[in-house]
Amino acid sequence: MSQKSTNTLVYTNEKCQGCNRCISVCPVLTANYSIPCGDGQRIAVHSENCISCGACFDACEHHARSFFDDTEQFFEDLGRGERISVILAPAFEANYPEQYGKVLGGLKRLGVNHIISVSFGADITTWAYINYITKHNFTGGISQPCPAIVNYIERYEPTLIKKLVPIHSPMMCTAIYAKKYMHISDKLAFISPCIAKKAEITDPNTNGYVSYNLTFEHLMNYVRKHNVIGENTKDEVAYGLGSIYPMPGGLKENVYWFCGEDVFVRQVEGEKRAYEFLKDYKKRVDRNDRQPFMVDILNCDRGCLYGTGIEEEKSHSEDNYYNIEKIKARSKKKRIFHPFSRMMSPKMRLWFLNRKFSKLNIEDFMRKYTDKSSMVSLRQPYPLELDAIFKQMGKMSKEEQSINCGACGYSNCTEMASAIFNNCNTPGNCIHYIKNAVQQFSKQLEEQNDKILSKNEEIAHFIAEDFEALNSSIEGMVQGNAVNAEESGAISAAMIKISEFCKILEQSFDGIQGLLQKLEKNNLDISKVASQTTLLSFNAAVEATHSGEAGKGFAVVADEVKALADSSREISEQSDLNRAEIVKAIQELMKETEELTLSITDINDRLTNLAASTQEVLAEADVVKGISDTVKGRLEVLNHKG
Repeated sequence: MSQKSTNTLVYTNEKCQGCNRCISVCPVLTANYSIPCGDGQRIAVHSENCISCGACFDACEHHARSFFDDTEQFFEDLGRGERISVILAPAFEANYPEQYGKVLGGLKRLGVNHIISVSFGADITTWAYINYITKHNFTGGISQPCPAIVNYIERYEPTLIKKLVPIHSPMMCTAIYAKKYMHISDKLAFISPCIAKKAEITDPNTNGYVSYNLTFEHLMNYVRKHNVIGENTKDEVAYGLGSIYPMPGGLKENVYWFCGEDVFVRQVEGEKRAYEFLKDYKKRVDRNDRQPFMVDILNCDRGCLYGTGIEEEKSHSEDNYYNIEKIKARSKKKRIFHPFSRMMSPKMRLWFLNRKFSKLNIEDFMRKYTDKSSMVSLRQPYPLELDAIFKQMGKMSKEEQSINCGACGYSNCTEMASAIFNNCNTPGNCIHYIKNAVQQFSKQLEEQNDKILSKNEEIAHFIAEDFEALNSSIEGMVQGNAVNAEESGAISAAMIKISEFCKILEQSFDGIQGLLQKLEKNNLDISKVASQTTLLSFNAAVEATHSGEAGKGFAVVADEVKALADSSREISEQSDLNRAEIVKAIQELMKETEELTLSITDINDRLTNLAASTQEVLAEADVVKGISDTVKGRLEVLNHKG
């Protein structure tokens, strides 16, 4: 997840783990907001509310915060032939004492016209501060070289705007001097140890004197990548003790240098301490309590030497302190009659400082401030609104509302509730809200589990009954299949006997066929005998006729013989007709017997298969019964445990 835009100096990159450490160190309640992402929770930067203090950079071990400045744009414009001059923070030499001159030479080689140290502008700031404070009796004024401090006051403590010393920062004093007194018309780029300087540069109250903020980190990355190196070059304007402004208490030491140590300068550094101090200081101002000569306050606990825009490896070394000490020693002149001479009193130094800048008009270096509290989305909830948020968080009692574990990143539960009220967070990021939700969910699970166990007992009881019935059915099926197997075997044996009977019947039909054939032959023989008898009868009748009266008796015999022959012929013919009918019936019976035999064979095959299947069913039924017995046993165990 990247959350970078032209309106944002600080943004969250894809390395964010949603750990809330950035929230825990941020001095602004609503500068961070927790947002859900596809792979978890991320802490994004609320650009309108962020003061670019950089506390999150120090706190985040995941390097999930990034920033942007004008380095790329500066080199792009320089390459196009834009006329640009550079003003650079005194901390640059302290960070890069060996590379300082070569980098300046490289910038000159690329077309930079003038290079002026902001140490000179810091001398102007010191002069303007002391003169304004003493002239207007402006005691208790808050110094403003630190843009993060100014951002905070303008947005979140606007009643302290009246206490901001109305003098520009060393950067702006240098830019104004370059423009108005050196008559440099170029665009000005500031080589800066501070991310928040971009906010000062773009503030309408700084009149656009500076166009670019080049942080040490981004500038040096570009220098190394593109080999921006040249001959050793020095800055152009001499300066004094303004060179130690980057040190913690640098402004304080300058004030002591010119006003003596009898004046009380309140020195404050560090993201946490500075903003706590300002909240408390507001109360002091409102009460009109005693206030110091001035407040020297910086956002970074080690001053601008270790500002938010320096390279990380530099922050792990103490070298910058030792390097600035060398610059400090060089700035304190040994010769007399000089504002930075060691050999004069503070009063004399101040006289020479005023003389040095006598041609400057202090009005040129004064600035205004704007109440920006209406531009930030921060509202303190009323008690009833706060109670409603606590109700959302499940914090009903005063004890629950003041657990103050800090896991959410905020210092107390009320701050978390206020962040939720301002739509910068959600109840789901409160560990106790999650804990309560988990406990409630666990309780619901227990209740649900009890219901399930109760239901399981009931179900198990019904299942046990069903398995009992199943076992009974299986046993009945086993017994029935056994009987079926026996009956199938008996039927198969009976069908074999019927099949054998059909074969015997076929053989009997074959015997009858033979007898009928013999009967047919006998009928033919009878028919032949009858024919011959008829012929003999006919011949006898003829002879009787010829014999006259003597042959009448013989004629009667001939007629009887003829009648007997005719009767025999009729009986033979009728026997043939009956035989034909018997043959036809036998043929039909034989055909039906063949079909019966085929059917019996098919039935017998089916009975054989049925018997085999019955045996398989018996085997499978035994397996099912075994499983049923096992499940039934386990259910009984579960019921016993329940």
